[in-house]
Amino acid sequence: MTKIAIESLEEEPFKDPCPSPYFHYIVDMEIGNLILSGNVFLAPLAGITDTPFRLLAKRYGACLVYTEMVSAEGLSRGNTDSLRLLYFGEEERPIGVQIFGSHPESMAAACRVIERLKPDLIDINFGCPVKKVVQKNGGAALLKNLKLLEKIVTAVSRSTRIPITVKTRSGWDQKNIVALQVAKIAQEGGASAITIHPRTQKDNYSVKADWDIISRVKREISIPVIGSGDIFTPQDAKNMLDSTGCDAVMIGRGALGNPWIFSQIHHFLSYGEILPEPSIEDRIRVCLEHAELSVKEKGEYVGLITMRKHIAWYTMRLPHSRELRQKVFTLETLNEVKQAFEDYLLLPKRECETA
Repeated sequence: MTKIAIESLEEEPFKDPCPSPYFHYIVDMEIGNLILSGNVFLAPLAGITDTPFRLLAKRYGACLVYTEMVSAEGLSRGNTDSLRLLYFGEEERPIGVQIFGSHPESMAAACRVIERLKPDLIDINFGCPVKKVVQKNGGAALLKNLKLLEKIVTAVSRSTRIPITVKTRSGWDQKNIVALQVAKIAQEGGASAITIHPRTQKDNYSVKADWDIISRVKREISIPVIGSGDIFTPQDAKNMLDSTGCDAVMIGRGALGNPWIFSQIHHFLSYGEILPEPSIEDRIRVCLEHAELSVKEKGEYVGLITMRKHIAWYTMRLPHSRELRQKVFTLETLNEVKQAFEDYLLLPKRECETA
C-alpha cells in the first residue's frame, strides 16, 4: 500500500535554495511600524483563508497573510462566530485582520476588540462585491458614498495604534472609477497602505483586471500600493510589478489549491527561473496535510466539509479527478479520505498520468 508522508508545519519556513538573487524584486517593505521581509502577500478570502490555509501559505513563502473578512457589527456585539474568525497563532505572523461594515462607530468599536489580540495590522474592506455584503452598505457599496467611506477610515485610524490598511475595488461600475479618490482619502485619513483590485463591483470577476488603475494610483500617492488581480503565475507577478510600479503583490484566487505559488513567485522574482510544478504525489500530500489541519481545528465532520472546496482545487488538474472527488466527497472520516487518495496513487501509471 502506498503511504503518503505528511510533513509537519513546525519545519523551517520557506527559504529559497539559491545563494544569491539575480533580480531584486523581493524587497523588505514597511507598512506603518510593521517591517515585512518581502512583498508577496496572501489576500483575505471569506470562507477560505482560515488558519490551515494561512499556515500553508506561510510555509511556501507568503510574507503577510490575512484572516477571513470579519463583520465589524458582529465584533462590536460580541458575536461568537465573528470573534472566532479573529483567532490566529503566533506562527501565522505577520498577520492582518480584515473587517467590513458601514457604520464608523461600530468599525471603531470592532478595532478596539481586535486590538486586544495584537494583530500586525487591520485592513478595511471596501471591495467585497458579494450581494449580501453590499446590500448592508458594506464592502464595495461604500464606493458609492465616499463621504461615509472617509468617515470610516478616519474613525478606524483614530481608534487604534495598529497600522491600518485599505483594500478597495476600482469603483462601483465602469462609469464610476474612484480608486484614486479612495487612495487619497485612505492616505489622508491615516492608512499606512492601500491594496487596489482593479475591477468594479459590477465586473465581479467577469473581466480582466485593469492594471493601469494601479499605475495611476501609485503615481499619485506616497503610501505603499499593493496590487491585486489576475496573478496566477510567477510571470504575472513580475509583470504587475513592472507595469504598475506597485510595492507588493497580493495573491487570491491564484493560491487556491496552489500554496506553491508563493515559493514559485519568490524564486522567479529572485532568479528568473520557473520552478517545476509539484508532482501528483506532492499535490496529494499537501492536500491531505491541509485536511489534517482542518480536522484538527474544526473537528472531523466540519473540517472535512470545509475541505471539499479545497480538495476540488488541489485535484482540479489531476487525471481522473472527477471520479476521485465523487468518491472523496461521500466519505465521513479523515482516514477514509487518506485511503481514497492512497488507492488513487495505486492506479496503473498510465492511468495516473493520462488525463
